Amino acid sequence: MKTNLFLLLLFLSSISYSQEIIDWRGPNRTGVYDETDLLDNWPKNGPELLWSLEDIYTGYSSVSVANNSIYLTGRNESTDVLIAVDINGKIKWQVPYGRAWNGSYNEGRCTPTIENNKIFVSSGLGDLACIDANGGEIIWSVKASDELGGTFGRWGISESLLIVDNKLIFTPGGNQTTMVAYDKLTGEIIWKSESINDDPSYVSPLLISRNGKKIITTVTNNYIIGVLPETGEILWQFNFGEQKASNARNNQTNTPLYNDGKIFVTSGYNHYSVMLNLSEDAESVSLAWVDSTLDVHHGGVVLVNGYIYGANWLHNRMGNWVCLDWNTGKVKYNEDWLNKGSIISANDKLYCYEEKSGYIALVDANPKEFKVISSFKVPLGKGPHWSHPVIKNGVLYIRHMDALMAYSISSN
Repeated sequence: MKTNLFLLLLFLSSISYSQEIIDWRGPNRTGVYDETDLLDNWPKNGPELLWSLEDIYTGYSSVSVANNSIYLTGRNESTDVLIAVDINGKIKWQVPYGRAWNGSYNEGRCTPTIENNKIFVSSGLGDLACIDANGGEIIWSVKASDELGGTFGRWGISESLLIVDNKLIFTPGGNQTTMVAYDKLTGEIIWKSESINDDPSYVSPLLISRNGKKIITTVTNNYIIGVLPETGEILWQFNFGEQKASNARNNQTNTPLYNDGKIFVTSGYNHYSVMLNLSEDAESVSLAWVDSTLDVHHGGVVLVNGYIYGANWLHNRMGNWVCLDWNTGKVKYNEDWLNKGSIISANDKLYCYEEKSGYIALVDANPKEFKVISSFKVPLGKGPHWSHPVIKNGVLYIRHMDALMAYSISSN
């Protein structure tokens, strides 16, 4: 009997640890979606619109798809709200979970992080919550930034929370601590890192592994840091804030890219991009190269077959599309297409969502040229097109402030 119970517990444990974490910018926060059998080109008016939803709470968050549902955040007056939509585009439930940012650009920005039947979110004023994915009940919540003496940039908190084993990672900044790990089941603090006396940025952290050693890396207002997830020890910090032109600003927004011992970080406003070499023991970094062409505002970057793709910042409402060699930083192209915007990838194609007029382009991931295969204009929503696209099970999800659209891009 004891043997059977042990085997049952072992089986249940293996199920728990094998569950996929649904995350900001897809698998491992890379922006590259593991999807196949997708359309190689689209009809003239775009792929088939499966459904649309209008007049939802406004926000810039992307969606997370799990449990036959689509989850996103928005803002209702002074409160951030988690919204659950069924697979056919009908709202299932909506729950307020924290205080919204009270300054400019205060719409909901946190993309929900999901593990099994639990959803983890942060609000614009740094409130965290764990919410039941089925019915929307709040399991636990904390006013994290208040309790930790956290600070804010001019647009509050935009962090999509990171799960590492039993921990939920948040970066409040300030002079008490820089990064904190909560028990994801209870909301109790497991560890607090030392403070590097810097404000948080708008970056969602990344978990990387070097020779079997896990490191959390993120960008504060001035520094790229590497944190040991078991203890919160800050192993290294690199002064990213000083890698910029004289007229640049430190408004960091993009999750780093990582591959094979190298970390790439980019930021807009004439800020330089950098590639860092991570040491074999993951306890130090060194500068590999610096680039002044690709300074991504907040649309992210993707790494496809050894090349970095993204849109640079010429000014707040204009930018080009750029390709860099991952190893050398050499510019492969720097081409104009409508405007800058966000980018994801699947099946060796780029999905580019320009932010001014809402066109979405399907582009070959080809370092020789930026060539649009197909494009269409998003028909619904208002305001800037700042949400990053998401692909799940052959469906392209596009959020435009108060509208959500689902397009079939499956070739089957």
